[in-house]
Amino acid sequence: MRILVVGAGATGGYFGGRLLQHGRDVTFLVRGPRTAALARDGLVVHSPMGDVTLSAPPTVRAFDLNESYDLILLSCKAYGLAAAMTDFAAAVGPQTAILPLLNGMAHLEALDQRFGSEHVLGGRCMIAATLDENGGVRHLNRTHALTVGQVGIPGGTGWHHLPAARIGGRHRGRAGRRERNAGVVC
Repeated sequence: MRILVVGAGATGGYFGGRLLQHGRDVTFLVRGPRTAALARDGLVVHSPMGDVTLSAPPTVRAFDLNESYDLILLSCKAYGLAAAMTDFAAAVGPQTAILPLLNGMAHLEALDQRFGSEHVLGGRCMIAATLDENGGVRHLNRTHALTVGQVGIPGGTGWHHLPAARIGGRHRGRAGRRERNAGVVC
């Protein structure tokens, strides 16, 4: 599974970094100074769950995107959504899933309108993280989880709470039946 992480700040850097650490095919869509910093210093994560430094993680600039990804992990700020959608549009193919990890809910409608609701998952992350003065990700406590699901499922049966260490594969949903999530495996 090819994963494009839009934004290598605290949230995208943490979750994308953990995926990359565990051998997943992750590329970070970044802009300007962050591109140079990641090439020079790598992606550094300081965490109670274990520190990691990923030397020169794969990055791409928007104008270099020329093929689709299986999953787009969208971790920009809400005010940067319009620009981010333009930046990653070339990476959305017929089977691409977009997992937004933004504050609020307004982004869901904007993503549906631009890419179609069949591409947009619901997502929520639970993490306390920030970038330190050197651009490293500083995870502030032991909480790190994603909730992933389909939007608009009657009865709410499409949501799955996943600890970050178990994102993906097959698992038992809350109703006890086997279900497949978005396929992001750490």
